[in-house]
Order: sequence, then C-alpha cells, then structure tokens
Amino acid sequence: MPEEKDKKTSGLKSSLLNITSRPGVYQMYNRDGEVLYVGKARNLKKRVASYFRPALSTKTMALVSQIDRIETTVAPSEAEALLLEQNLIKTLRPPFNILLRDDKSYPYIHVSTQDDFPALRFYRGAKPKQGKLLGPWPSSSVVRNSLLATQKLFKVRQCEESVFRNRSRPCLQYQIRRCSAPCVGMIDKEDYARDLLHATMFLEGKSQQILEEFQAAMAQASAELNFEVAAKYRDLISALRRIQERQDITVQDGDIDLVAALRAHDRVCVVVLFIRDGKIIGQKNWFPIDRLERGIADILLGFLSQFYSDKNPGGHGMPREVVVNMPLQGLDTLQEALALSSGCKTVFSTQVRGRKARWRDLAEANVRALLATHFGQHKGVYSKFVSLQNELSLDFLPQRIECFDVSHTGGSLPVASCVVFDHNGPVKKSYRRFNIEGIQPGDDYAAIYQAVSRHYSHLKANKEGFPELLLIDGGKGQMAQAQKALASLAIQGVLIVGVAKGTGRKPGLETLILSDKAVRLKLGKKSDALNLVQQIRDEAHRFAITGHRKRLKKTMRYSELEDIPGIGRKRRQKLIEYFGGIGAVKR
Repeated sequence: MPEEKDKKTSGLKSSLLNITSRPGVYQMYNRDGEVLYVGKARNLKKRVASYFRPALSTKTMALVSQIDRIETTVAPSEAEALLLEQNLIKTLRPPFNILLRDDKSYPYIHVSTQDDFPALRFYRGAKPKQGKLLGPWPSSSVVRNSLLATQKLFKVRQCEESVFRNRSRPCLQYQIRRCSAPCVGMIDKEDYARDLLHATMFLEGKSQQILEEFQAAMAQASAELNFEVAAKYRDLISALRRIQERQDITVQDGDIDLVAALRAHDRVCVVVLFIRDGKIIGQKNWFPIDRLERGIADILLGFLSQFYSDKNPGGHGMPREVVVNMPLQGLDTLQEALALSSGCKTVFSTQVRGRKARWRDLAEANVRALLATHFGQHKGVYSKFVSLQNELSLDFLPQRIECFDVSHTGGSLPVASCVVFDHNGPVKKSYRRFNIEGIQPGDDYAAIYQAVSRHYSHLKANKEGFPELLLIDGGKGQMAQAQKALASLAIQGVLIVGVAKGTGRKPGLETLILSDKAVRLKLGKKSDALNLVQQIRDEAHRFAITGHRKRLKKTMRYSELEDIPGIGRKRRQKLIEYFGGIGAVKR
C-alpha cells in the first residue's frame, strides 16, 4: 500500500509539468470521480504544486492522500477565475471547500394587492403568483414586530381572506384600535388605500417622508381650523417618532455591511451586520466548516467570495460598501469580479475611522459573544457525551447518537421520528420522519422495525455514516425489533440502548437496556449521562408528535369530493357552501 501511494503521488507530481502558469480553476477528484476540492489561482502551476511540498498541515495531507487526478480550467483573468470557482463550489459542494450552510428561507411581508382591501401578512416560501413582497427581513421576530407597529400606526388588516369575507361585525382588532374594519365598511377604499401606502412606505424605511407628509397635513388642518384632524395627525407623528426611537439605530453612511471574523480554538465565526437606508436591519452569523486548517484571513476571503457572489447576499441586496475587520489579500480581485458579474460597484474597506470603526468593533464584540456561547454549549454537550461513555463503560466516545420514537392516536396514523445529536447538540438537518403504513394499529414493535429498516437502508444505499449509539424509546421489545432490522441489513458496530420509562413515567427513573451486554442500568437523577439521554429522547418524542399532528390535521381536512376527477378546491368549497355539507351533497 505505501508503494502504491508513493507511485500515485509521483504520478500526480509528474502531471504538474504540463499545467499552465495562467490564471484559472483547478478541481481535485478522488478515485470514484467525486470532486474533493475546487480552487482558483493566479498561477495554476505554482498553486497546484504547493499541495505536494514536504511541509503540509495534517488536514491538507488528508486531502492530498485522496486525490486521484487534477483537472484545470484556464480563465481570462483572476477575477473571472474567482467567479468560475464560486459557481463550481455552489454546484458541486466539494467536501474540502468552505461551505456556507443556511437552510432557512428569509421571511417577507406579503401585500395581497389582488384584494379590494389588501392585507399585510408574514410570508416565507416560494414567490407567490399574486401580491407584492416586502423584504426580505433578517428574522421572523423583526417581521412580526414591524407588522405590530404598522397595525398600531396605520390600522391595516392582517386577517386571512376567509375571515375577512365572513365578518358581520368588527373583530377584537378593531376594538383595540389595530384595524380600521374594512370587512364591515368602516372605512372606504380611498382612505384604506392611503393607509396601506403609508404602511408600505414605513416598512420600506421611508419614515421621514411619512413624517413630512403628516406634518404638512397637520399644518393644513390647523389652518382650516379642523382641529380634530390636526390632533389625529399630531398623535400619528408622535407615535411614529416613538417607534423610530425604539427600533432604529441610524448611521449617516447609507448601505453598509460590516463583516467580522475571529477564530477561537478550532472554530471560526463570521458575523455580518446589515445596514440599509441608514438603519441596522439585522445580523447573520456563520461557523464556516474548514477542513484544511487555513488561516483566518483565507477563510474570511473564501466566505466573502461565496457570500457576495450571490446577487442578493443574505437576502438584503448588495451594499455600497463592505467593511472587513482585517486586511485581506485578494479584495481587489473580488471587487473586480463583482463588477464583472453584476455591475455592482461595491467597495471593500479594512481601514476605517469614526462611526464605521465603532460599528466594526460592535461586529467583533458580537463574534466574541457568539464564540463564547458556542463553546459554552459545546463544552456542556461534550462533557455529557463523556459521562455517557463512562456510565455505559464504553471503550469509545460516541460521535453521533440517533434516537427513534413513535407517535399515534389510538393506533391510527402512526409517525416515527429519528433525531440526531453530536458533540455540538442537535443536528436538525439530519432529522427524519416516517409515515408508518401496512401494520396493525397500535403495533409499536412493527413501527420501530419499519422506521429503522427504512432509515438505515437509505444510509447504507447512499454510503452515509452510521451512528455509534442508537437509542430506542421503549423496552426490550422495541429494542429487539431495532436489532432485527439492523441484522436484516447486515449492519454491525451500532450499539443499541433501550430507554424504558420508570414508575409512573416520571423523569429520572428511566432504565437503560444495553443490547450488547444484556444488562439494565439505572442512573442517578443528577447524572449528566441520563440528562443527555432524556434530552435526546424528549426531542425524538416532540418531533414524532409534531409529525403525527400534521398527518392527523391533513387527514381531517380530507374530503371525499377529492376523489372525484374534475372537482378542484374552489368547486368543492362552492358545493359544500351551496348544499350545506358533504351529507347534503351525497343526497
């Protein structure tokens, strides 16, 4: 094997003789043809050759040991090579590149402009066919706070269309002065349209224009001796100013992103503060995954390249300036690449003074706080893993724990859940649910067997890693079914532990049943190991119940009319409304 490895390395080195010295992109492949790493270089020959010098980090050596071939693509300039590199990274998702993972879509505010009296509502998901979207916004809490402010100021409705059309008298929102009750004709279309326009301007950050308009209207009403209207505008102006004072932190420099990155131990944290129209509209943070032990400057440059190569970075559009908390080589190339790809004249700055420097320091303070919180949580979860290893007398420290649970109502519509924990806590992207079919109602044993079989057959087919420890919520029967499922798939090396509930199902009285030792363990109520097991078991239980409720709710909405071809949702509604129910439709 060492001779074969040396032969492969020497073959790769000899292939370097034919690589050009021009700028471009290189792709490293393993024996199975999978891309391991994508990089760009000003000089391809020198950059690729650097991977085969004697002094390499441990993680870079791990990459080089897997390389089977290297392919290069020449680009006209380093800037265009950067653009090609980022496109390939987003498409191929190579494991050794820094990958930004953010599985959440950004929230918006939806304006139902297709309605006579449009509503403002929280929205997340694909772009709707009708209406207008305002945003995106940094978080759902910011959206809800903004909607609450618009209710108080402009009294624009937020109810669903089905509620709006079926009102015969004003609802509670009208009583507490948060809606003008257009549903029952308390306001005409023109006045409501004006309120909606002001609400939209407020949400778009044009509060100053609204203030000026209100001040002019108040002055006009006073001149006409219409003091009631003037008092109304006076109250609106004072309320709008109070909301501005409470919500807005302003700067004089327009649209700026402040990017700060710091390393603590083996983790890097990056924070981006978004300032638009002179206001802080939110913050996002990332912990980039670095598998090659790069320096903090290289990681930050890679982050900036990926983040700003998107036409709508962070969901907030391109800023005029990006302030970075450290000097970086390659910012000029990135600036040129952005100008080529989107025409954006974004300036990257590292040396700033005054207000910008204070905001940069604030971003760094946020990074330090996030790293401290991260390592505090990491240390707590890690110590619980160590405690579990000691309590179970294991000769290895579990890196990944999975747990299964089943939820149903009287045996109907069972749903099984699988949750995953590692040393950082829950790994929610790996959570799975299984709708259980084809078993006797209430047969939890068969449900566990089906869920474990389906999950691990998928992991095996896709060559994904197995956990070292598998928790099953239940006693020996459920655990035996999990063992049977793994045995049928010829999967070994997974320790199964049953978590049997104690007397009265009280927490702290659980018994752990070990499959390999056929022993039962009762841990103390204050045991960190038991605390970890309870946390994982409760999370699996919560995830299963949530899935079962969704399935139950979907079934309750089912109508027998759905089975009739040619009858869609609107026609079903009209039939039921006209005849008064499904029974009358049948008759």
